[in-house]
Amino acid sequence: MNPDPRVCVVGSSMHDQITRAARLPNPGETLVGSSYVTGFGGKGSNQAVMAARLGAIVTMVVKLGNDAIGKETAQHYTAEGIHTEFVYFDDRLSSGVAPIWVDENTGQNCILVVPGANQALTPQEIRRATVSLQSAQVVVCQMEIPTECNLEAFRIAKETAASVLTILNPAPSGPVSDELLQLTDLLAPNESEAATLTGLSVSTLAEAERAARALQARGARTVLITLGAKGALAVTRDDEVIHVAAPLVKAMDTTGAGDCFIGSLAYFMAAGFGLRSAMEKACIIASRSVTAMGTQTSFPRKGELDPTMFSSPA
Repeated sequence: MNPDPRVCVVGSSMHDQITRAARLPNPGETLVGSSYVTGFGGKGSNQAVMAARLGAIVTMVVKLGNDAIGKETAQHYTAEGIHTEFVYFDDRLSSGVAPIWVDENTGQNCILVVPGANQALTPQEIRRATVSLQSAQVVVCQMEIPTECNLEAFRIAKETAASVLTILNPAPSGPVSDELLQLTDLLAPNESEAATLTGLSVSTLAEAERAARALQARGARTVLITLGAKGALAVTRDDEVIHVAAPLVKAMDTTGAGDCFIGSLAYFMAAGFGLRSAMEKACIIASRSVTAMGTQTSFPRKGELDPTMFSSPA
């Protein structure tokens, strides 16, 4: 096992604004909610926090607004043990926000993202983080920052002879260039994102495998599709098909579960675990997260988990 797992996350920060109600409103309908809370979020930040809570040495590359939310977010990174030398601030744009509506009976959610300063991150700022990108075992990107920043991060990661694993979480859904896919070692969409990228239905394991192979044909080496309560399915570069089931739990809030999975996966891969083992452990941790409220507030820390999860990588 690698005792010094390093993960570099290039991505987004959002300030979550979470409203809960007995059900989600229909278009044009006004409902009375039962609670409202705010919290730290954003796909990149969520993934970085999860990896750090498991014990990874995490560097975050992100742009925040030069406002109260941005300053609080930077302090939060420090409190979580995340390296902040490449946390940038923008004087023109606000920090990103994400209003979230949660159905308190089913745990399902709807999210509206306002990116703000996330969209002002530049490839030049990414290049300043070259040492962190090339010294990490795993580099993680998502789609809440400009595409050219993801491309620059993965290009830099691949410039060195060292083996840096690049993970792309193509969320939120949208087009992904073939060039970016070809720089991606592990592409990790959820069901709806895989369907958007391929135009194929992804409602069964067989359909998920077909979609994964379609994405491999565009250049991605290994494709891992998260399937919610059905776990996750991967088709590797060696043509191995891996399906991992998720533990059966009663979901209270699914917000951030995908990010919990990706951050956990990044940690275990950086620590030297094989893909199947990393998927199994990430499914367990993500399933646990949906039984608690909130996004990062639902993410467990290493000390709360079974210590045997962190030994004997396979």
